[in-house]
Amino acid sequence: MFKIAFIGAGSVGFTRTLLTDVMSVPEFKGIEIAFTDINQHNLDMVTQLCQRDLESNGINKKIHATTDRRSALKGAKYVINCVRIGMLEAFESDIEIPLKYGVDQCVGDTLAAGGIMYGQRGIAAMLDFCKDIREVSAPGAIMLNYANPNAMMTWAANKYGGVHTIGLCHGVQHGHWQIARALGYEQKDVDIICAGINHQTWYISIKHNGEDLTGKLLEAYEKDPELSKTEKVRIDMLRRFGYYSTESNGHLSEYVAWYRKRPEEIMNWIDLGTWINGETGGYLRICTEGRNWFEEDFPKWLNEPPKEYIAKSRSQEHGSYIIEGLETGRVYRGHFNVMNNGCITNLPDECIVEVPGYVDANGISIPIVGDLPLGAAAICSQSVWVQRLSVEAAVSGDIMLLRQAMMMDPLTGAVCTPPEIDQMVDEMLVACEHLLPQYTQAITEAKKRLAGPLLPTKETRGAARLRTKTVEEMRKNS
Repeated sequence: MFKIAFIGAGSVGFTRTLLTDVMSVPEFKGIEIAFTDINQHNLDMVTQLCQRDLESNGINKKIHATTDRRSALKGAKYVINCVRIGMLEAFESDIEIPLKYGVDQCVGDTLAAGGIMYGQRGIAAMLDFCKDIREVSAPGAIMLNYANPNAMMTWAANKYGGVHTIGLCHGVQHGHWQIARALGYEQKDVDIICAGINHQTWYISIKHNGEDLTGKLLEAYEKDPELSKTEKVRIDMLRRFGYYSTESNGHLSEYVAWYRKRPEEIMNWIDLGTWINGETGGYLRICTEGRNWFEEDFPKWLNEPPKEYIAKSRSQEHGSYIIEGLETGRVYRGHFNVMNNGCITNLPDECIVEVPGYVDANGISIPIVGDLPLGAAAICSQSVWVQRLSVEAAVSGDIMLLRQAMMMDPLTGAVCTPPEIDQMVDEMLVACEHLLPQYTQAITEAKKRLAGPLLPTKETRGAARLRTKTVEEMRKNS
């Protein structure tokens, strides 16, 4: 059999979902499982839940849970990476510091100022992961990367880490479900092909019984009483570029220059019914509430029935299906983030693209997509250059490249002047100094500049901010 190691296993809900997916494959009952995380408390909790699930399903296998990453990775054939480097404290700086300069983000984990800085922290850690995998994991080990910014992390691991890495995301599946619903079908009855880059992937083909429905999508969304209100950015992009984007309204709104540049107009494009529709700092709020509530909720999880390792318990996350295809030969078709290498012919070969892929015992096969529609390619191309600058900056610790990435970012460049970007970068580097070893010299110089005089910044909570609930408030509503 083989070994799977989870890095960042303290993400309880996600780790448990992925393990349930894997263990729902009948042939995998005897595999070896290792969890590693820097937070012993979270690691203990997720291990307790997952160990109970294993035993309830009659699997006499003890999870190797450890804060010693190399011990967890030793001999692993597959490594699943789901870390958040810096956790919520660093995440808060990704949102709050750019907000002072007018960069109003909903998520801040892929592009915009927050996503770029998140990438600087993540890539520094990712290269350490790759070093350990090369040295102690099974020869030819594959990393399945769920960590954001997914394209940047996957790019760095493949180019500089020396580890075959596939980036995985559930945006395509979620959008697939939504499109089918808007058209009046079930997801299983609608066939899609997506191509682009992570979080800017386009549904370039939508078919039902062989009929291409791409041209009918705009009318379906405009007439839907709910989607017409919650997906205004995605609908506007569909209207102007002809293709629907995989990513949520809130995510997509921060990847382009047009929808969050003027605070007084942001509410025209978003909906506050749920954070993912565009709330300022919405993902930070929901993650903070979730962390604060977790200690309260954990005993309830223990009192719930264990997970059943059966087919209907399996999620749509790609990871377990890829491993199943490679190990059993069963064919799986999904959408994966891989080095382009000519798959999308009007994007750079070196970049990470999200495209259709097929998995079986022969490996992971990526067909040639060809050219993206020109407008869609133009949007992706701008983001690719931001990603490339960010990756090179993170690997080298070059503050000039980091500033250039911020300047080229569509939203950051739309609202900030170059001197503002310089100062914002200094603040963000200093705020996460302990997580950015490659910038030691640059941070020393940044501290001198921040001693003053400084450009004025804004005191604002953002254009669409909701208050983070206390545990007491959540308890009343539970």
